[in-house]
Amino acid sequence: MGRRHEAAEVKRLLSASRLVTLTGVGGVGKTRLALRVAEDARRAFPDGVWLVELAALADPGLLPQSVSEALELRDHSSRPAVEALVDHLRDKQALILLDNCEQLIEACALLTGRLLREAPRLRVLATSRQALGTAGEQTLAVPTLALPDATGPRLSTAALAQCDAVRLFVERAGAILPGFSVTETNRDAVERVCRQLDGIPLGIELAAVRLRALSVQQLLDRLDDRFRLLTTGSRAVLPRHQTLRALVDWSYDLCTGKEQLLWARVSVFAGSLDLDAAEAVCGGDGIHREDVLDLVAGLVDKSVLIREDHPEAVRYRMLDTLRHYGRERLSAAGEGPVRLRRHRDYYQRLAATARAELFGPTQVSWFARLQREHANLRAALEYSFAEPGQAAAGLGIATDLLYHWITSYYLAEGRGWLDRGLALCAEPTETRARALWTDSWLAIIQTDIEAAAAMLEECRALGVRLGRDAVLGYVALYSGMIAMCRDDPESAIGLYEEAVVRHRAADDPVGLALALIRLSLTHSFLGDSPRAIALGEESLAVCDAYGEGWHRAYATMALGVEVWRQGDHERAAALERESLTFNRSLDDPLGVGVNLEVLAWISASQKGYQRAARILGALRNIWQSIGAPLSGYGHLIRYHEACAADTQRALGKQAFQAAVKEGVRLSYDEALTYALLDQLPARAPVAEAEQPSPLTPRETEIARLVAQGLSNKEIAAALVIAQRTAEGHIERILSKLGFNSRAQVAVWVAGQHRTEHDFEAE
Repeated sequence: MGRRHEAAEVKRLLSASRLVTLTGVGGVGKTRLALRVAEDARRAFPDGVWLVELAALADPGLLPQSVSEALELRDHSSRPAVEALVDHLRDKQALILLDNCEQLIEACALLTGRLLREAPRLRVLATSRQALGTAGEQTLAVPTLALPDATGPRLSTAALAQCDAVRLFVERAGAILPGFSVTETNRDAVERVCRQLDGIPLGIELAAVRLRALSVQQLLDRLDDRFRLLTTGSRAVLPRHQTLRALVDWSYDLCTGKEQLLWARVSVFAGSLDLDAAEAVCGGDGIHREDVLDLVAGLVDKSVLIREDHPEAVRYRMLDTLRHYGRERLSAAGEGPVRLRRHRDYYQRLAATARAELFGPTQVSWFARLQREHANLRAALEYSFAEPGQAAAGLGIATDLLYHWITSYYLAEGRGWLDRGLALCAEPTETRARALWTDSWLAIIQTDIEAAAAMLEECRALGVRLGRDAVLGYVALYSGMIAMCRDDPESAIGLYEEAVVRHRAADDPVGLALALIRLSLTHSFLGDSPRAIALGEESLAVCDAYGEGWHRAYATMALGVEVWRQGDHERAAALERESLTFNRSLDDPLGVGVNLEVLAWISASQKGYQRAARILGALRNIWQSIGAPLSGYGHLIRYHEACAADTQRALGKQAFQAAVKEGVRLSYDEALTYALLDQLPARAPVAEAEQPSPLTPRETEIARLVAQGLSNKEIAAALVIAQRTAEGHIERILSKLGFNSRAQVAVWVAGQHRTEHDFEAE
C-alpha cells in the first residue's frame, strides 16, 4: 500500500546507519512502514528480523526482558537480562524493530546504545513519536500518505485512485462495501475526505468505516462540520494532531453512550482481551454484564476494537492511540482507580485458577492461555506493586504464576517480580512462605545456589512457625536440589524422602511428583537401579492418575536415564523420544536439552559416534540460549563429559569437531527432527524470495499451512506437535507480520512468490 518513496528512503538510511528512528504523530503509519522495510530487508540479516512491540509495556526496567522475549531467548542464568541479551546478539547479523518507543524513550535509548556498541553487526529500526537521541541515530519523520497536488492539473480517475491516501480509503471502503471504487461521481468527495484527514492512515481507516451508514458525500459533510470546530482551538497544536484528535472525537461521538463507556473501560487492558475479561472488568455501573457482548460487537463494527481469531476464543485488541484516548476518558469520568482494581482482581483470580488447574489434563491449555494474557498479568503486577497496600496481592500473583515463569520466556522476569514482592512484604505469612520456595526454585534453575539456600532457610523457619507441612515439603524438595548441586547426594536423598512424606501427608500431587522424580535421579546417580526404577514408575503413576503431561515428561526422562545405565539402549531411547515429543510440543527448551543429552549418551553407548557428536553440537546452541547448561540437573554433567570424551576418542579429534559443527549448524527444529527420526533433515534448496521474514523456518512452514486453509488442529497433526504449540506459533506469526487474521497471512504467503528487489545492508 504505497509508501514506495518512504520505504526506499528508510532502506537507504538503514544501509548507512545502524540506528534509524521513524517519528511522527500516532496513526501516521510508522509501524506499517517499519514492518514493510523489515520484510524487504530480511535477506540482509541471516540471524533474523525481530519485532519488539512496546505499546503495552510501562516499566522501563522490563525493556531488556521484553526484547529477549521477542527474540525467543530463554536465559536461565542469574545474570541481568541485558547481559544475556548482549551476549546473544554479540556476533549476530540481525535487525531489531523496536515499535512504540515513546513511553520508554530514555530506556530505549540506553539499551539501543549499548546493544549497538557491543554487537557490531546489529541494526535497529525504531518507531517513536520522538527521536531516541542516541549517537549515530538517523531519523525520518514519516509523512502522511500522499495526496493529489492541489495546485496541479486535474488527475484522471485512474490516476487519482493510485494516490496513496486515496488507495487506502478505497481499500478500506471496499471492505465495507464490496466493489467500491473511485468514479467520476464520487471522486471529488473521496479526494476531499482524504484531504480533510491530512492523509493520516488511522484517520482514513476510522472514517471509511462510516460508509456502512453514510454515502461518501455525507461522510464529507460531517467531516467538514467536525473540523470547522478546530479553527477556535489552540494554534500551538500541530494541525495533524488536531485532525487526528478531532477524528477520534468524532468516532467517539458516533458511539452510543454505553459504547463510549465500554471504550473507556477497555482501555485498562494491556495487549488484548477476551469476552469473559470484558464482562468481568467492564460490567456494572451503567453496563449490564449481559450487554457487554453487543457493545463489544458495536465497537468492532466501528473499528474501535480489532477482532483476533484464536482457537479457544475470539480476542479483541485496541490500537494504542485509541487506548490512550480511552484512558483519558476513563480518568475524566473518575473511574480509573475502580477499573484498574477490577482488572487486577480479575487477573489475580485467573492466576489462582491456573495454579489450581496446573496438575491435570487442562495443563497445556492453561500454559497457552497465560502466555496470551502475559501483558495483562504484567499490568496486574505493576498495579499491585505501585498501589499502596496492594503488594501482598502482587506477591500472591507472582507466586501463583510459577509455571508460567518456568515454561515460557519469562523466568528472569518472574524472579524479578518475586524479589520485588518479597522486599515489600516482610510479614511472616503463608504467602511469603510460598513466595520464598517459589523464588528459590527459579534461583536454582538460574544456578544462583547461595540465594536459593538463603530463601529456603527463611522459608523453613516460617513453615515451622505456621505449622504448614506443604511449605516444609517444598523446602525439603528444593534443599535436596541444592544438595545435589553441592555434590552431596546422600543428604539429597534424605531431603527428597522427607519431601515425599510431607507431600503425601498434604495430599499435594505436584510436590509429590517432583520429589519422586528427583529421588529417582539421585538413586540412579548412586547406582541403586531397582530403587531408581521403582521411584520413576511411581512418579509416572502419580502423573497418570491426574492426566498430567509436563511432569510426566520429566519422569519419563529420568526413567530413561536409569534404563540407559542398565544397558537397555532401545527402551531408553524410546523413553527419551516420548519425553522429547511432549517437551517439543510444549516448547520447553530445558526439557528438550536434557532429552537430547540422554539421546547423545545412548548413541555413544551404541557406538553411533557420528550421531552423538552431531547431537552434542546441537546442544551447544540450546544450552547457550538457555544460559545454564543442564540447568537444575548439573549432577548429570559427568555423563555429558564421558560421552564427549568417548566420542572424540572413537572418531578422532578432527572428525569429532567436524561432526559437532554439523550439529551446531542445525536449527532448533532440525536438531529435534534428527534426534527423533535418526536421520539428518533434507535440505531442499528454497528460493530466497520465498523465505518470508521475520519468520523462523518453523513459522514459515506453519504460515504456508495456514495459507492452505488448515485448522490449528490439522496443522498440529501434520507437524506432529501439540495444538497448543501450533497456536503459539500462529500468534507469533500474526504479531511479527502485524496482522490480525489468518486470511491476511494467506495473502502474504502468496505474495512471497513475487520477485522482490534486493536490500543490501552495510
